[in-house]
Amino acid sequence: MMKVLIDTNIIIDYLDDRAPFADHAEKIFDLCEKKKLTGILTASSVTDIYYIMRKIIGREKALESLKMLFAVFEIAQVGKNDLLRAIESPVMDYEDALISVCAKHAKAECIVTRNIRDFTKSPVLPISPEDFLARFFS
Repeated sequence: MMKVLIDTNIIIDYLDDRAPFADHAEKIFDLCEKKKLTGILTASSVTDIYYIMRKIIGREKALESLKMLFAVFEIAQVGKNDLLRAIESPVMDYEDALISVCAKHAKAECIVTRNIRDFTKSPVLPISPEDFLARFFS
C-alpha cells in the first residue's frame, strides 16, 4: 500500500472545511480511512494541528479531532536524529525540513502539501492534493 506523508495544511483544510481546499483533503482523508492509502502525520504536526484547531473550535473539540486523526493516520515519531538532520537539510524552513526528514525516515513515497515550493529541495517528492489524486486515484 502506498505511504504518503500528509502536510499539516491538508489536515487543517479537512478539519476546518476550508474552501476551496477541503474537497481534495476530504478525498485523501477518505482514502486513508478506508485503508486504500497509508497516511502519515509527524508528531510535530499533531501539536501544530491541535494549536490551530483549538483556536478555531476550542480545546475539547480539538482533542476529539486528534483522537479521530490517531484512528486514521500513522504518526511518524520525531527523534533527536531527525531534528539534527533537519538542521542539515537543504530545505530552508526548519519545520518543512523536519517534515521532509520524517517523510524519508518513514519511507513515504511523497509529501502531499499545498506548499510545493517549500519542499523543492526535499529528497521526498512534494505533490499537491489535486495532482496526487489525479495521478494515483483517478
